[in-house]
Amino acid sequence: MLDIAGGTGKLTRLLVATGATVVAVEPVVGMRERLAAALPDVELLDGLAEEIPLENASVDAATVGQAFHWFDGDRALAEIHRITRDGSRLAVVYNRRLLDHPLQAALEAIVQPLRAQTPAHRSGQWREAFGRTRLWAPVEEAELAHVQLLDRRGVDARVASTSFIATLPTDGREEVLGRVRALVKNRPEPIELPYICELFVWQRLA
Repeated sequence: MLDIAGGTGKLTRLLVATGATVVAVEPVVGMRERLAAALPDVELLDGLAEEIPLENASVDAATVGQAFHWFDGDRALAEIHRITRDGSRLAVVYNRRLLDHPLQAALEAIVQPLRAQTPAHRSGQWREAFGRTRLWAPVEEAELAHVQLLDRRGVDARVASTSFIATLPTDGREEVLGRVRALVKNRPEPIELPYICELFVWQRLA
């Protein structure tokens, strides 16, 4: 199984727990370092979704967690098709903050100004490539409500794993995380963070 844009390893860790043999691909050095430290036994490759350093038909499934909006969708779907076997499935997962929740809204107010021009999944533009492709057919789509229960350090780690936060210079990242720590400092634990998990599954066509 291939986890594409593995980031700091949050989804990769869950895939490993299923007993699957997992390979992760991540292009950002800082992210790869954190993933390698967390999951030293996972094969970790430097690569892009559009240029995956694997042989043709070498994996049975692929996942993308919280990242497809960063890709050139058409090129990525063709490349994932190349490295997967017949009948393989591709799962795309997003966790969407519920912004009517006061703490989620406050966290969004901290991180949103740092997004700048980075792509965002909320725009829905990432789905356009799936509408054009002849390589993948939709199988399933679901929205699953869930609540993360975290201690204060967990909230800090959650924000720190956001792509455009994780890649900030050290001083800038610490300033942001300092604001997050101040926000949750006096909150009783566990701290509840509600989300909607958006799950999309496609099957590889011959």
